[in-house]
Amino acid sequence: MHLSSSLLALLLPAATQASLQIVPGASWTASDGEHLNAHGAGIIRVNDTFYLIGEDKAQGSAFQNINCYSSRDLVQWKFEGRLLSRQGSGDLGPNRIVERPKVIYNDRTRQYVMWMHIDSSDYKDARVGVAVGDQVCGSYRRSHWHGLAGVSGKGMLTGVGYLRSFRPLGFQSRDMGLFKDDDGTAYLLTEDRQNGLRINKLTADYLDVAEATYKWSEKIESPAMIKLNGRYYIFGSHLTGWDPNDNVYSTSTSLSSGWSSWQTFADKGSNTYHSQTTYILQYPGSPSNLMYLGDRWRPGNLHQSSYIWLPLTIEGTKVTLKNRGSWIPNLNPPTGGASTTWAAAPAATTYNALSSSNARLSGAAKQVTCNNCANKKAAGYIGGPNNGVLTFYNINFSGSGSSNSQEELTTIWFRYHNGDSQARYASLVVNGREIPGRVAFIGTRGEVQSSVVHVPLRRGGGNEIVVRGWNGGWGPDVEALIVPQQ
Repeated sequence: MHLSSSLLALLLPAATQASLQIVPGASWTASDGEHLNAHGAGIIRVNDTFYLIGEDKAQGSAFQNINCYSSRDLVQWKFEGRLLSRQGSGDLGPNRIVERPKVIYNDRTRQYVMWMHIDSSDYKDARVGVAVGDQVCGSYRRSHWHGLAGVSGKGMLTGVGYLRSFRPLGFQSRDMGLFKDDDGTAYLLTEDRQNGLRINKLTADYLDVAEATYKWSEKIESPAMIKLNGRYYIFGSHLTGWDPNDNVYSTSTSLSSGWSSWQTFADKGSNTYHSQTTYILQYPGSPSNLMYLGDRWRPGNLHQSSYIWLPLTIEGTKVTLKNRGSWIPNLNPPTGGASTTWAAAPAATTYNALSSSNARLSGAAKQVTCNNCANKKAAGYIGGPNNGVLTFYNINFSGSGSSNSQEELTTIWFRYHNGDSQARYASLVVNGREIPGRVAFIGTRGEVQSSVVHVPLRRGGGNEIVVRGWNGGWGPDVEALIVPQQ
């Protein structure tokens, strides 16, 4: 995910927008030119905008920041800023653990409340933390509080800032989630390592735990919950550390009783497509528009962790998740027509970076060995001091209309290799115009991965895409370009 819609609108005022795609596991470049850095995240929708709030893993597991991104289409993400950052001491100090931030809105107090996992580096504190903001992506740092009686029954603190950490009802809490019911009551989902997974009701101000609602004896972490047609569904993973496993779900028509036995929802043995549950999103367009958000952790270098976002299917008590190379979320069904769900990705054309008919290398760019590439070769030495360049030409794009003259904003992606521990970057020139910003290519640990970008292409043939380094740095080793057709 690359450019903000506003930047592309300035660049291409006459362009239309084709169906933009989500590519699970890819590098997703946000508006700041960096790989989307919001792990263990949750999403909150305010009006027509989605806000993704998650952990900054640029420096590994120790707390750095909680980041916020915004999007109107779940595909292009704008970096909004850091909601909490590391402090000199205390819960948010050096070598502390701050994980799985989730934000909900309190309609009574008109404040956004953030809950998160707070811990020591050895995970022995096992606490939850609470912060309050007056804007969804505003600062949760300042401490300005005053009393307001009559909401929770015993007075309430209001203002903005990080409040405190504690063990809910005196029990351990590590991975956690939040759930807000139809009646405005909020619940903390919390992994109590000693006793099992818990649902705890929050106070009316959402700043404290009021009482226990339910406890499973099974030890399940990374909990996420939704409600659909009067039925509750809770999702989570088994306890296998950073390693993935077959995640599971349970369902009931009551939060306090009647929960079904835990069942897998992805293909058995797939380890939930090498991911761990972080959030389940219900989004507009159709009641069946549900999205699973998972983290694909890379414990050797957490900054290289990517995201597995997939359409989720619920039919009664049965939940199903299938793996997909790419797919299209549908937030805007035709006016007056029947609501439609997400769509499967169209067919795509693959252009090899070493093809004599569709690609050429210039400057210092040359063929390099890529053991995990399909042909064991890739285009390398892109960028660098001698300005290596990879050009794809004679690129076809069918588009969604009948005219070959109009451009459409569409999703493309590069198959690439980056053996560095840090990201590499590239700039793009499409049909003679430089695309603002840069594209991030995170490290691949010897694998071949994808990096997604949304660019304007002309319907028909003859499109040209030039890949250069960024500010004199090295770009990735590129195996291929993939261009979906409509």
